[in-house]
Amino acid sequence: MQPRIAIIGAGCSGITAVKNLAEAGLTNLVCFEKGNRLGGNWVYTAAEGHSSVCETTHIISSKTLSQYSDFPMPSDYPDYPSHKQVLQYFENYAHHFGVEKYIRFNTAVAKAQKTHDECWELTLSDGSVETFNYLLVANGHHAVPRHPSWKDQFTGTYKHAHSFKNNHDMAGKKVLVVGAGNSGCDCAVESSRVAERVDISVRSPQYIVPKFMMGKPTDTFAKGVQWIPGPIRNVIQTLSLRLQIGRYRDYGLPEPDFPPTKAHPTVNSELLDKLRHGKVFSKPGISHVEGQTVHFADGSSADYDVIVAATGYKVAFPFFSHEFINWEDAGSVPLYQRVFHPEHASLFFIGLVQPQGCVWPLSEAQSRLVARLLTGQVALPSDWKKQAYEEAKNIEKLFLKQIRHAFEVHYYPYLRKLTQLARA
Repeated sequence: MQPRIAIIGAGCSGITAVKNLAEAGLTNLVCFEKGNRLGGNWVYTAAEGHSSVCETTHIISSKTLSQYSDFPMPSDYPDYPSHKQVLQYFENYAHHFGVEKYIRFNTAVAKAQKTHDECWELTLSDGSVETFNYLLVANGHHAVPRHPSWKDQFTGTYKHAHSFKNNHDMAGKKVLVVGAGNSGCDCAVESSRVAERVDISVRSPQYIVPKFMMGKPTDTFAKGVQWIPGPIRNVIQTLSLRLQIGRYRDYGLPEPDFPPTKAHPTVNSELLDKLRHGKVFSKPGISHVEGQTVHFADGSSADYDVIVAATGYKVAFPFFSHEFINWEDAGSVPLYQRVFHPEHASLFFIGLVQPQGCVWPLSEAQSRLVARLLTGQVALPSDWKKQAYEEAKNIEKLFLKQIRHAFEVHYYPYLRKLTQLARA
């Protein structure tokens, strides 16, 4: 008798989990999706309740390095497809592989509890309860905003980047964007098109990388130097960035004092252009906030109508009790290959990674590994539980010690490891 398998979430990770499990013959499965369509945060809506991309979002990894391995993106897609094109791609993928029949739409998992026999009891949004042998969590990690401590001291309009869907309400306003990650740069660029003034507060150095390098999408350029030893590759990437954009201090930004591979990069060509054209202005980190006045670490201050806090997200699983799993503020998370929990062998996490590249091919590789494991084609190393804790410590060595790097991976070495395990 086949095991019964539940997948939470029908976003980019959930649909490839369904596809790979079903392809391996594991068809007694249900994917629970709280929305009315698949695609997760690629389903754009202006409503604030739904975690979605912005109205003008394009992907930040190129199409050739963002597609599933056995389903290429259409040849007429641009190098960096729009969110509408990406969503269409996901829908086509799901239809092609017959994924939809396993998805139960408009059904959220309210509670997930492990039973004494390592099974999973799921309480659903309609009040019903169902039991499964295995649970795959693919709900994403960009749904619960992380707010700054001074949030309530600001008396102007405050919003997290999570709620920034378009620039319509920024017209004629003085706007401060806090944070220079991918979301922060997008918010600053979009606001600058209509706002009176836009400042961006950058607390610590960050690599802001243009989307094209030597005429090619930047990630394809990076792929071409993967054969070079790491230290030399870091030098090459740093020098190529220097030739491409100059020094960050020329843009008013703090200069990174660490290699590009030590932190999650920001991929954005427009912000650098806006900074040099006086459409966006750089500010240091925030000291404190009084009313609508923001005081910065260098002693300066300015008044703002709107603050957009691009201050990241908590890793949240609303269906788990905090006593069971709570990684919201964890700097270190023990998961073997970012998938397997050392204390819960029937629980798997799909897409819970922050790669220096696109997450979907990694979710696909994770799902293929889980499918082969559950069908007995491969086995994990005998000491995989021990390795889970060692991996968590190793991440702190590989990347800057920040909460946002708790799930960071180097794309190609990680993909190779998943592939090796699935072939073992």
